[in-house]
Amino acid sequence: MISSMREHFLVIGDVYLLFQHTVRCIFTRPFYWGRLFEQIVQLGIGSLSITIVIGFVTGLVMTLQFGYGLEKFGGTLYVPAIVSLSLLRELAPIFTSLLIAGRIGSGMSAEIGAMNVTQQVDALRALGTSPVRVLVVPRVLASVISLPLLATLSGFMGILGGFIIAYTEFGMTSGFYFNKVLNTIKFVDVFGSMAKCAFFAVVISILACYRGFQTKDGTRGVGVATTWVVVRTSIIILISDFFLSKLIILLFN
Repeated sequence: MISSMREHFLVIGDVYLLFQHTVRCIFTRPFYWGRLFEQIVQLGIGSLSITIVIGFVTGLVMTLQFGYGLEKFGGTLYVPAIVSLSLLRELAPIFTSLLIAGRIGSGMSAEIGAMNVTQQVDALRALGTSPVRVLVVPRVLASVISLPLLATLSGFMGILGGFIIAYTEFGMTSGFYFNKVLNTIKFVDVFGSMAKCAFFAVVISILACYRGFQTKDGTRGVGVATTWVVVRTSIIILISDFFLSKLIILLFN
């Protein structure tokens, strides 16, 4: 029990040191712009299709469920407000972050883990190059840039999907639907969603890179590392979302 707790605290300390080193490398030279753009393409553009599908389908399902549920009480006109707020504040950031944790977080840890077990990371150190500067910094920055934009896109695709159901199933006009959405959504809703996603992006990328550097035992170790990253990051995202939502409410409401 004590040794397990000690191990957890050591992991937290190591992750914090990696984060600290990463922040220091971001604001010092050299900076590898080419690797940053490469990671943005891989993380951001590579996740566009699945992000659009998730947001769109979530909007369809939510509008369908809320619409028929509220129709019994004559509350169908509140569907656009409920769907848009739920998507932008919570569902789009959570679903997109969990998607990135599974798709990108596991990929980061597998890639860096494979480099570690094949001694490519040691080769970078032997050449006098910082592995954190080359491997971690571009991935962290690309995640922080891409994830908030992807979540925002997912939210607006969900609103579009909601309009299709509202129009076809409940006879709402486009003017009524989008007027309700625009009157409901505030800047703080979009800003809060992007701020949460930026935090999630740091968690995903730092934990993935950390676990990649710790990978041992060949290909088996790479598989263990990817599972470790997906489970830990998903738990942290779900738990921290509550506290971040509470903080945003306290600051802006």
